[in-house]
Amino acid sequence: MKLINKLFILVLALGLVTTSCENTDLDLLDNPNAITPDQASLNDLYNNIQLTFRGVFLGAESNPGGIARMYHAGAFTYEAMTNQNTYNGLWNTVYAGLLPDIDALLAIADAGGFDVHAGSAKIMEAYSMMALVDLLKDVPYSEAIQGTDVISPSTDEGSTVYNAALALLDEAIAQLSGTNAAAPTYDGFYGGDADKWVKFANTLKLKAALNTGDASTVNSLVSGGNIITDNSDNFEFKYGNQRNNPNSRHWMYNNHYEVGDGSYQSNYMMWLMYADKETVDGVTIVDPRIRYYFYRKVEDAAAQDATTYSCHFSTFPEQSSKPAYWETVTGDSDLPYCIVPNSGYSGRDHGNGEGIPPDGPIRTSYGLYPGGGQFDEDGFNDTRNRGTTGGLGQGVLPIMQASLVDLLRAEAALTLGTSDDARALLESGIRKSMSRVESFEALVPATMSEQRELRDGSAGTVKDLYGMTTARKDAYVTSVMELFDAADSDGKLDLVAKEIMISAFGNGLEAYNMYRRTGMPANMQPALEQAYGQFPYSFLYPTVTTERNASISQKSLADRVFWDKGLDLY
Repeated sequence: MKLINKLFILVLALGLVTTSCENTDLDLLDNPNAITPDQASLNDLYNNIQLTFRGVFLGAESNPGGIARMYHAGAFTYEAMTNQNTYNGLWNTVYAGLLPDIDALLAIADAGGFDVHAGSAKIMEAYSMMALVDLLKDVPYSEAIQGTDVISPSTDEGSTVYNAALALLDEAIAQLSGTNAAAPTYDGFYGGDADKWVKFANTLKLKAALNTGDASTVNSLVSGGNIITDNSDNFEFKYGNQRNNPNSRHWMYNNHYEVGDGSYQSNYMMWLMYADKETVDGVTIVDPRIRYYFYRKVEDAAAQDATTYSCHFSTFPEQSSKPAYWETVTGDSDLPYCIVPNSGYSGRDHGNGEGIPPDGPIRTSYGLYPGGGQFDEDGFNDTRNRGTTGGLGQGVLPIMQASLVDLLRAEAALTLGTSDDARALLESGIRKSMSRVESFEALVPATMSEQRELRDGSAGTVKDLYGMTTARKDAYVTSVMELFDAADSDGKLDLVAKEIMISAFGNGLEAYNMYRRTGMPANMQPALEQAYGQFPYSFLYPTVTTERNASISQKSLADRVFWDKGLDLY
């Protein structure tokens, strides 16, 4: 009953309450019928820890993804995009859910020698604590979940929490290496494969070293070779395709493939893939992954009724109406305004807090990857079909993938001077990303094999006409590598940053961290209004702790995490 007492005290002291969080399904994790630790079996606890960890990731990636323009951030100022209620749900999930459950599991697992259960749980705890630091700066850890011994736990400095998390990863690696312990009955990430959990742990250490600027640790981990390097080692949460009892589908699918209009897409993110890059000869480079990431409902997003738009500075999406200060800030005159021109992609600009017009029939939806939606084969259909189309929501959460690891190593080579070859890793990262995205075609085989005839008389399967063929993949990679070779050092980093943004789609925390580390992409779309407020170098503490924990006072959006490089961002 000790652990139950700890949980009860945490509810009182930290003020942990159940809240909703945009783009997440944290509410599904708070089960009033859940068993208590003294009643739970080891595998029951482990299963619940995995589900709770999913909630931690969802709560950690959504809001920073909007700040980093991976998703649309729908308010005119940063103070309105994020506030003191933003992370109530995440705080609750970590301190009232994950940590007490892991504490309970370790008590059982250590006594029975269940090293795979214990080691992998420690890795999930380490990831979660580093994510809290990345978002909130200094957070409770050494005094957390101490029950009546510490009613108002103080925060530890972010660097201290990072070091504790790294020590926990080392413990986990030692526990998992060479173990013959029984695997969990259900491990939705690695199927109980201890070696793959070790690779994930080492990869988290590499990510932390990149954040903190530790080149020697990056080199050591790479030379050790026991990190994620192949898509078979990807750390992903996998969703099902069941609609009810329970709804097991990806949040992106739930968002756009039922009856509601769904959230807006980021115009910058779609433009980044559709029209940002040009070859050395000035020809636009279209990323072949875009048809997998986004589904267009109309062929021409510019030829709609006036009531459809909420462009803010104009009635129609006239590119001449974009804010003049955008080019001053970025040096880029081609940034999209209101929609992505000449494409059919209809989203919203960064920081557009306008009211909602009747634009559901033209609003671009999430696509096949990573949410299990529809592949864009120029069908231009409505996706609001009560969950009956596309991949039926059988998507993934891309928590740590081989493509991202390669690109993070490329960034480290350029910024920290590590021993890696940035050019080679840029290419391998792109190719691994494409391979993972292309694999989602298996969810919609009938669509990809469907025969089509185009207006010009040419014919073929959807895959041949629109999919990621070898020729399209090679052409994209060749063009990007030519740009890399022609660029100066800043230009090379800018290309890597853009590929991190694209490869990490569905993981907004990595995009946000990368933006704070590098200040790239250099042409990130500014907010719609020039008076956009304070860029959040870290986020506010949630009210569930500031109002009920005497040891924690509110901080500022201007406060930087300990590893922040001090760049001026917008």
